[in-house]
Amino acid sequence: MHFDRESFLTAINANIQLTSQRNNSINKIKFPYNDLIVKLENVDTVYEGERIPTLHKVSMQVSKGELIFIVGPNGAGKTTILETICGILPISKGEVMVFGLSVKQEGPDIRKRIGYVIQGLEFEPNEPFLVKDVVMIGRSGLIGLGKRIKEADWEIVRASLQAVGMEDFWSRPIGKLSAGQHQKVMIANALAGEPELLLLDEPFANLDINARQEIYQLLLKLNQEAGVTILCVSHGSDIPKEVNRVVMLRQGKLVLDSNRITAVESKIYRAFVELSASEA
Repeated sequence: MHFDRESFLTAINANIQLTSQRNNSINKIKFPYNDLIVKLENVDTVYEGERIPTLHKVSMQVSKGELIFIVGPNGAGKTTILETICGILPISKGEVMVFGLSVKQEGPDIRKRIGYVIQGLEFEPNEPFLVKDVVMIGRSGLIGLGKRIKEADWEIVRASLQAVGMEDFWSRPIGKLSAGQHQKVMIANALAGEPELLLLDEPFANLDINARQEIYQLLLKLNQEAGVTILCVSHGSDIPKEVNRVVMLRQGKLVLDSNRITAVESKIYRAFVELSASEA
């Protein structure tokens, strides 16, 4: 399934006016047509100052429209693989291709089409940025450097906040929010960029059970109706039935990559579930 912008905007708000256009600089980028949206081949990733790779010889492929959960114990490399895919963390070996382009060479252009929810990002209590401004930052890649923010951009920011139930906090300082409210704003930030690929690092953290279900249903709608490809890191062991694939990392290595049913019935996954239960 291919990404459909109109369906994406309708999914976040059925009443949004489809007047805004993607920045011309993005429209002019030559992205090779390929159903393979992410490809990692024998990738090693090493954090600065470290000798041992956090990811070691990781190879995986992601097709357009997939919904993938990435699981594994603490320190397995789950966050690292997201940082590697979007090019925040450079690789030391191997090759990473996203949208058919090399992340090493075309990282800035690739990131304009990715929404990334970072785990544990915090703001100081006296942070002056308003919620609406934090979400608008998520559109900076689409708007373009030095370009004027248009009313249509603000419409999409508002729609993104409405989608996560945070419109009433439009003018609230970001530092004054609770942990759960802050998490919702960061999801809205990722949505505001109209991403074709969502990289979510523990997106349900700090959310109550009702909010988790609401956010999951939103993500499911974006995936199924708009063709947004989603890679979601989860520390928990519950895998929703709609998930296409489960990827497990352990000590920086990919140890499981299969469909949901095969994954949850595997010995290695059951061992992970038991470990998670013992740490709870």
